[in-house]
Amino acid sequence: MSPVRVRQHVNPLAQKYQTAVKSLDWEKVYAQPHQPLHLDIGCARGRFLLNMAKIEPNWNFLGLEIREPLVTEANQLCSDLGLTNLHYLFCNVNKSLETLLSSLPAGTLQRVTIQFPDPWFKTRHAKRRIVQPDLVSELANYLAVGGVVFLQSDIESLAIEMRNNFCQHPAFQKLSSQDWMAENPLPVATEREIATQNKGEPIYRTLFIKR
Repeated sequence: MSPVRVRQHVNPLAQKYQTAVKSLDWEKVYAQPHQPLHLDIGCARGRFLLNMAKIEPNWNFLGLEIREPLVTEANQLCSDLGLTNLHYLFCNVNKSLETLLSSLPAGTLQRVTIQFPDPWFKTRHAKRRIVQPDLVSELANYLAVGGVVFLQSDIESLAIEMRNNFCQHPAFQKLSSQDWMAENPLPVATEREIATQNKGEPIYRTLFIKR
């Protein structure tokens, strides 16, 4: 199956992305709906989560992505491989996150990753970025105590902004005393991470725990 071609940038403020998704029937989505959940926000083609789901069958994985053709392709691949602990959902996370998380079995959301999100470099486009204070507050409300949030980017200014948004929320504590982590604590790297490392360019990583 050749990869579907999509636009790299999608404006999340466009009218077509303003409708929140309905809450999921978790019993139908996962074979074991009460397993701990790893949420990947902005999962793109979903290969990172696909590999995580193979490695950690005792976890459930949910990828959220605003480009619908990528979600369709990823769910087809998941189905072809018979993975029952993995699902992808087309949505605008800044419109749909609370609806999704409020319907989860309590205490199941235990890990969140936001990796190499679109930087939207222009100042006037900053409101299009994924990590906004409201998103941090919603994650704080539903992430289990002791759950973690892992952030990484190859754009230092964006990484600082994401880190600051989490630092400013009292529910989150940064785990490393260093500004940035040298290594990825997860067993799988994203395609963007591998490409950046192969070019010898820096990656800015940070990890938070829910108090």
